Amino acid sequence: MKQTLQRPVGLEEGVSKPVVSPIMPSVVYGSDCPDQLDAQYEGRAHGYTYAREGHPNADLLARRIDALEGMQNGIVLGSGMAAVSAVLLGLCKAGDHVVGGSDLYGRSLRLMKEDLPRLGIETSLADATNADSIAAALRPETRLVLIEVVSNPTLRISDLEGIAEICKARGVLLAVDNTFTTPRALRPVDHGADIVIQSLTKLLAGHSDATLGWVAAKDPDLNDRMRVFAVTTGMTPSPFDCWLAERGLATFDLRFERTQQSAQRLADFLAEQPGVARVLYPTRQDHPEAARAQSLLQGRGCNMVSFVIDGGRAQANAFVKGANGLAFAPTLGDVGTTLSHPASSSHRALSEGDREVMGVTEGFFRVSVGLEEPDALLDAFAKGLEAARSA
Repeated sequence: MKQTLQRPVGLEEGVSKPVVSPIMPSVVYGSDCPDQLDAQYEGRAHGYTYAREGHPNADLLARRIDALEGMQNGIVLGSGMAAVSAVLLGLCKAGDHVVGGSDLYGRSLRLMKEDLPRLGIETSLADATNADSIAAALRPETRLVLIEVVSNPTLRISDLEGIAEICKARGVLLAVDNTFTTPRALRPVDHGADIVIQSLTKLLAGHSDATLGWVAAKDPDLNDRMRVFAVTTGMTPSPFDCWLAERGLATFDLRFERTQQSAQRLADFLAEQPGVARVLYPTRQDHPEAARAQSLLQGRGCNMVSFVIDGGRAQANAFVKGANGLAFAPTLGDVGTTLSHPASSSHRALSEGDREVMGVTEGFFRVSVGLEEPDALLDAFAKGLEAARSA
């Protein structure tokens, strides 16, 4: 038998090409010679070397998100929290100070309260719905402000433009997590943000089968610093997850519109039900920042609804069990509707007192509305509420 090398040839090229992006799982990429490898590392030639430093599926996906968000050279990472970490840890150093919105996602709050201080980076939390509150929290050593346009899970609307003006005047970077709103509702860069973050795991990928994040800065130097930090700390995204997310993006616009319509209908339905103490949805007139929501989001309420039922944990358990057919799962952006109970999931690390201040009680639920028929969705919620009232 003739002996051959293990990997002697590449794929044969033809006159046609695939219409679907191929999955490229290769960990390593070969170069012709050391001079060519030098050219790649020095930016004189484009190519891939080692997947931790970048791979084709991540770049294909990143360019898609860049176009949606109006940014350039964004970085796809292994999760949404990897993107948050690349900002806070990649751009800040010991002695710096960071201000975060007090209604941030639970893991972002934990990073602010525990991990950054442990590394010598001081942090403060302030009400992002009030630009004056953010301004009052700034110090001479403040490096960065992190906010969410629509907060998770309380759906409060940040004073994005007011905070952006203050940050610009004080020479402070403004990083905006745009996961809940998505670029379909708002592009933070158009409102003064320096850095934009997405958890692609959520509505953009949209099927709860890919865990990814994306981040981009307007300043190329900041982008490079985050990229180097992400490569060094191994925040590499899976090529398969990137491929799944790129496929999910093909239907993003359609899914956004359908789920937004159903979310508006669900919010109005819940507001009329006995046993529901409060409903939060950005386009409702009873939302605390209704005017700002209209100004920023232009009537786009997005797919998230939060509400509070009467009672405590017993009623919460009964509601979840009674809403048969709805997944009780701490995620959002799936094609199916999911119920989340922040007190027992995303915000469980916070003290009960801190949760109370945020309004995250035992009766507080966050809903990610999916693609179900609206009537079937309302029926499931009605059954859940009936069970809670009977508990």
